[in-house]
Amino acid sequence: MKVVSIVGMAGSGKSEVAKIFERNGFKRIRFGDITDEEIRKRGLELNEKNERYVRQQLRKEHGMSAYAKLNLPRIDALLESLDVVIDGLYSWEEYTLLKSRYGDDFYVIAVWASPEVRHERLAKRASRPLAVEEAVSRDIAEVENTNKGGPIAMADFTIISESSLEDLERETERVLSALK
Repeated sequence: MKVVSIVGMAGSGKSEVAKIFERNGFKRIRFGDITDEEIRKRGLELNEKNERYVRQQLRKEHGMSAYAKLNLPRIDALLESLDVVIDGLYSWEEYTLLKSRYGDDFYVIAVWASPEVRHERLAKRASRPLAVEEAVSRDIAEVENTNKGGPIAMADFTIISESSLEDLERETERVLSALK
C-alpha cells in the first residue's frame, strides 16, 4: 500500500490533486481537518486568525510533526486495505516522520503555483476565502514557521498548477500512472 502526500502553498491546488487521487481509488485524509475539529471543540469561529492560532498551539503541544503524529492512527487503519493520499503536508518534521514510518511506500507530490495565481484563487474560493493580505500573511507564516520548503524540495513529483483544472487533472494522471 502507498502513502502519497500532497504539499504546496495555500491555493496551489493541493486539494484538487488529492480529489483526483481519491477518484482513482485512494482514501483521502486532509491534515487540516484536525485544525477544523479543534476550532469547533473550542467554540471558535472558523477563520484564518483562529486557524493559525490553533495550528500554532497544536505544534507547541505535539511538536512540528503534530499533524502527521495525530493522523497516524487514521493512516495506518486505512492502509490495511487502501492506498492513502494526504491532502496537506506542512513541515519537514512531518515529512521525516512519515518517510521513516512508510519508507519506500511514501511519496510526496509538490503542487506549485505562483503567488499571484494562488492569491487570486484563495480570494475566490467558496470555503474559507482569504483576502490578499491574509494570503500573503499565511504564505510568510508557512515559510518561516513550518519548515514547509523541505518537503517541497524533496518531492518525488512536482505538478505546475498555473492554468486550467483540465491541465491539473492531466498532470495528476501522469503522476498516478508513474506510481502504478
